[in-house]
Amino acid sequence: MSLERPPIVIEEVTDPAELAKARAQDERFARNWAWFESYASDIYATHRGKCICIAGEELFVADTPEEVLALATAAHPEDDGRFTRIIPREKVTRVYASPWRLASMR
Repeated sequence: MSLERPPIVIEEVTDPAELAKARAQDERFARNWAWFESYASDIYATHRGKCICIAGEELFVADTPEEVLALATAAHPEDDGRFTRIIPREKVTRVYASPWRLASMR
């Protein structure tokens, strides 16, 4: 079975207004990420098996991604720098592997 892959399109954005909008979104994400990192150990210990969202430097918790996004968006509709995570039920060692082969750099 042959899988067709859609073409990859890369565009350069030069519009100053669009660039400013993207920088502002990135700054909101960075603030939310910094907040998350400072509370991550407590969040992971308390909310195992839940979906979380950080928006407006505030934690939202629910059972599904849709529910948690609805809560976060209702509280901080202007924050497009929010992000979600699913906290695993159990704390286990995880190994992440890449499907790409790595070449030796000798």
